[in-house]
Order: sequence, then structure tokens, then C-alpha cells
Amino acid sequence: MVTLIYKFDEYILSYIANNMHNQILDKVMIAFTSLGNKGLIWIAISIALIVSKKYRKVGIMVLTAIIIGSIFGEGLIKHIVKRTRPFYLDPTIKLLIAKPASYSFPSGHTTASFAAASILSRYFKKCAPAFFAVAILIAFSRIYLYVHYPTDVLAGIVLGLVSGKITIYLFKKLKTV
Repeated sequence: MVTLIYKFDEYILSYIANNMHNQILDKVMIAFTSLGNKGLIWIAISIALIVSKKYRKVGIMVLTAIIIGSIFGEGLIKHIVKRTRPFYLDPTIKLLIAKPASYSFPSGHTTASFAAASILSRYFKKCAPAFFAVAILIAFSRIYLYVHYPTDVLAGIVLGLVSGKITIYLFKKLKTV
């Protein structure tokens, strides 16, 4: 099973590297990955919401979901799985961004993006497609830039969505949702 997963990951990475790269897309993917650095875009949105009394709770919920995802993803799972990033296994790859120092599985950018998008889309339903589009582009950028395997990103999606659900559950228990 593990071999099948690695072959899937390698096939997708190879396909993207050989068929999708161009100067314009390189810049677009760098821009989207930069938006996801340290959850920057999502934290900025959270702060803007927290400043508004009307949406303060939503901003706090977004930050809570990101923190939950980070505790489990960055703090726990990465150190249990210890998956090497794909660029270390292929010395011919020239990275377009700085080498991330942490382990690969799961993708932290993806976890934070889907945690935030899941909360934001619950409260701003009309904007849900935009939130998830940005989350998907940030997630895809991590594969495109060869710093994550597709399964790292899939795990980040699941962890982010679960973090959002946990946050909603916790806030309901506290009777604040």
C-alpha cells in the first residue's frame, strides 16, 4: 500500500513538473504559496474580523481552527511521520522558493487554508467559493513548487476540515456559535 501511495505521489509530481511549468504559472504559484506562509492571509482576515465587533467571534474561530490544525499537524503528526520533502529525493529539481525546514506530511499551508476556509465559508456563505478557491490554489502551489507530495496536501485538506469541525463543535459547547 505504501509503495502504491509513493508511486501515485511521484506520478503526480512528475506530471506537473514535466507538463505544467512555465514562467507565468511559476510566479502565480509562488504568489499563492506566499499568501499561505505562516497562515498569513488567513491571520490577516481573522484580525480584520476581530477588529469588527459584529464578526469578532468568527475571527477568533478562524484563529482557533488554524491553531488546532497546527498543534496536530506541525506539532504532532509531522514529528511522528517524519516524511522527507520531495525535493530532497530529486537533486535535479531547482526550487523556486526557499527550502522549508520542517517535515513534509501533512502540509501546514494546506491545513491552515482549509481550516480557515471551512470556518469563513460557514459564516460568509456567498464568499465560500472564493475562500475554497484560494485554499485550493495555496494547496496546489505546494505540489507545483515541489515542496509537498500530493498525499501531504490531501492529508492537510482533511486535517484542516477536521480542525474547522472541531472548532465549531467547541464553540457550540461553549454556546457561542
